[in-house]
Amino acid sequence: MEAAQAVSVEAAQAVRAGPRAPVVWPGAPMPLGARFRVGPDGVAGTNFALWAGGAEAVELCLFDEHGTETRCPLTELTHEIWHGFLPGIAPGQRYGYRVHGRWDPWTGARWNAAKLLLDPYARAVDGDFTLPPEVYGHLRDWPDQHV
Repeated sequence: MEAAQAVSVEAAQAVRAGPRAPVVWPGAPMPLGARFRVGPDGVAGTNFALWAGGAEAVELCLFDEHGTETRCPLTELTHEIWHGFLPGIAPGQRYGYRVHGRWDPWTGARWNAAKLLLDPYARAVDGDFTLPPEVYGHLRDWPDQHV
């Protein structure tokens, strides 16, 4: 088992023992990003939509005030956009994505679910931003190796 797979398995086991994942409804592929809305049925929540062409799976990761991660699989896929609607999720929710797929840097495939990704369509980012070596999906001297 590769190191990245081992980390992913350990993280998945830790998450399973954590809080129960909220219900995820199909949602809509547009607009991209996280958008709070009240549906025609009166249910308020947030629609999450992420373009990830070539990905095999996408997990929406929600974080509470203590930093505890809860993973919610986004199972709806429309034209390479993974999406879901989470009832009860309001503006200000901290979240990120883990994208699963092939690791083949020589062809440009660098999917690594061990990395938490920011939403490229986010309207704000909370916290400090630093660039330690762990931010990169590869060792700088050996681009075909996982960190």
